[in-house]
Amino acid sequence: MSTHPNRLQFTLEPDDNERLASLCGQFDENLRHIERRLGVEIANRGNHFQVIGSAKPAEAASKIIHSLFDAAANEIISPERVHLSLQDSNVDALLAPAAQPEEESTLIRTKRGIIKARGANQQKYLKSIAKNDINFGVGPAGTGKTYLAVASAVDAFERDQVSRIVLTRPAVEAGERLGFLPGD
Repeated sequence: MSTHPNRLQFTLEPDDNERLASLCGQFDENLRHIERRLGVEIANRGNHFQVIGSAKPAEAASKIIHSLFDAAANEIISPERVHLSLQDSNVDALLAPAAQPEEESTLIRTKRGIIKARGANQQKYLKSIAKNDINFGVGPAGTGKTYLAVASAVDAFERDQVSRIVLTRPAVEAGERLGFLPGD
């Protein structure tokens, strides 16, 4: 790995074309997703990569590419997997202009501790839950939509802001199967 001003170069080993194809995605869509999110430029020829951009985002991109390449040994890397890797690496905190104190509306206090948003989108979601009576959370699986919604509901119940929590079954079209659902 060599570093030049605003340029980070590295080689992924082993040189496995199937893993590289899975990492890059169809028409390099996975790399473009990382570029857009981190504000860097990624170029590669085979297993040789070059990331151009500010130092911290370039290092973050390198770490994400390395972790996705390792994961590509066992799975096909989907755009959702790239999104989750970006969320798990906490890139929003890296890209934030300055450390901003957590707002009270985005913190959920429980007996076990404090639950807070992991990224900007989760923060927007928690603010929306605090502000509005009805919310629709849409996005890839595993991004914390249900967890944050239920945690917010329990927090509001414990603070006596609501008198009850109503959980409903998903509305599913006829013939569609989601597996076991409560009440089946």
